[in-house]
Amino acid sequence: MSTSEAPRLTSHEWGVLFVLCGAIFLEGIDISMMGVALPSIRAELGLPTADLQWVVTAYALGYGGFVLLGGRAADLLGRRRMFVTWLVVFLAFSGLGGLATEGWMLILARFATGVAAGFLTPAGLSIITTTFAEGPGRDRALLVYAGTAAGGFSLGMVTGGLLTALHWRWVFFAPVVVAAVLLVVAIRMLPRQDAAPGGRFDIAGSVTLTVAMLVLVLAIVRAPDVEPGLTASMLVVALVLLAGFTVIERRSAAPLVRLGILRSAALARANLGALLLVGSFMGFQFVAVLYLQELRNWSTIETGLALAVAGIDAVLAPTLTPVLVRRLGNGRVVVAGLALAALAYALFLPLTADGSYWLMLPALLVLGVAFALAYGPLTIAATDGVDEHEQGLAGGILTTSFQFGAALGLAVVTAVVVTASGGGPLSYDALRAGLLVALAAAVLGVVVTAPGLRTHARATT
Repeated sequence: MSTSEAPRLTSHEWGVLFVLCGAIFLEGIDISMMGVALPSIRAELGLPTADLQWVVTAYALGYGGFVLLGGRAADLLGRRRMFVTWLVVFLAFSGLGGLATEGWMLILARFATGVAAGFLTPAGLSIITTTFAEGPGRDRALLVYAGTAAGGFSLGMVTGGLLTALHWRWVFFAPVVVAAVLLVVAIRMLPRQDAAPGGRFDIAGSVTLTVAMLVLVLAIVRAPDVEPGLTASMLVVALVLLAGFTVIERRSAAPLVRLGILRSAALARANLGALLLVGSFMGFQFVAVLYLQELRNWSTIETGLALAVAGIDAVLAPTLTPVLVRRLGNGRVVVAGLALAALAYALFLPLTADGSYWLMLPALLVLGVAFALAYGPLTIAATDGVDEHEQGLAGGILTTSFQFGAALGLAVVTAVVVTASGGGPLSYDALRAGLLVALAAAVLGVVVTAPGLRTHARATT
C-alpha cells in the first residue's frame, strides 16, 4: 500500500460515506443487540437454548445465503436502486419482528431481514469502491466504513441492553427509526447508476448455497439431541449441496460466483480470516451473555454496559488502524488482530460465580483492539486488486464469509454448550467449553492469515 497521504474527501463524498456507514452500522448493531436480548426473548417466547440461537442464526443465514446474489444484482440493476429498495425491506421486516408473538414468527422475520441485508450490504460496499478511486482515498473510505461496522457490532451490546431494559421488542423497533432516516438521506445523496443491459441472475446457485448452509448449521446445532447417524447424513447432504453449487456455477451462463476469483490466495486468506474472526466473536458473545445474565443474574443494562468496553474499536478503527496499515501493511495488522482476539478469549476463560468485573475488563479491552485491527484490513484485502465490474461480487463473497462465520461459530458453540450441559441447566464448565471453541477459531485464524506476511514482504521489496 502506498504510504502517501489520502486525498481529502469532498463534502458530497462525505455525504455518501455517511449514508453507507450508517447502513453498515445499523446492520452491525442489529445483530449485536440481538445477542444481549436473547435471554429476555427466551423468557417471553419460551425458546430452549438449542432454538434460541436461531434468532441470530436465521438472520445470518438469510444474509450470507443471498449476499452473493445481492452483489450480482447491484452490478446489474444499479447499486443505488438496490440499496434504497432493500433498505425499505430491511425496515419493514425489522418492524414485523418486533410484533412477533411466537418463536417461529420471530425467526422467520429475522431470516427475511437477513435477506434484505444480503442485498443491501454489497450494494453499499460497491458504491464505495466505485465512488472512490483505488489507492489511499479508497483505503481511507473502506477503513472508516469497516470501522463503523465494527463499532456498531460492539456498541450494539450496550444499546441492546438499554433497549431490552425497556422491552426486547425495542431491539427491533429502534432500527426502524434509524433506517427511515437513512432512507431519506440516501435518496438525496447516493449517485445514480444505469442498469447493465442483458444481465442474468443465478437463482439456482443462490438457493442451493443457502439450503446447504442451513442444513450444515442445523446438523451441528441438533447433533447433541439426535442419533449420530442422522447428523452424519445431514452433513453429507450439506456437502452434496455445496458440490452441486459448484457444478451449477461452472455450467451457468451467468454464475453467482466466478470460481476463478477464488484462485487468489490473498482473497481466500482474507475470507477465511473474516469467517473465523466473526465466528469466534459470535460464539464468545453467546457465552458471555448467558454467563452474565443467567449464571451471574446481571440485568440486561449491566450486561450491555459490561460488554460495551469492547466498543473501543469504534474509536481505534478509523484513527489507529489506518496508521498501522500504512506503516506495516494489511498482513501484519490482520494477524495481530486475530492473535489479540485469541488472547482476549483466553483471558476470559476463568469463569467464576463471584469474579469481579475488573477481572473481565482486560479481556474486553483486548477484544476491542483486536476487532479494530482485523476488521478493516480484512475488508481491504478482500476487495483490493479486483476489477471494478466485480467489486459487487468481491464484497458479496466477503459478507458471505462474515455471515456464514457468524452462523457456523454460533452453531458450534451452542452445540458444545448443550452437550457439555448434559441436558441439564447451564453450568460454568459448559460455558467454558464453548469459550474454548471461540479461542480455537481465533488461533486458526492466525494460522490461516499468517502466510500473507511473507507475500506482503515480497510485494514491498
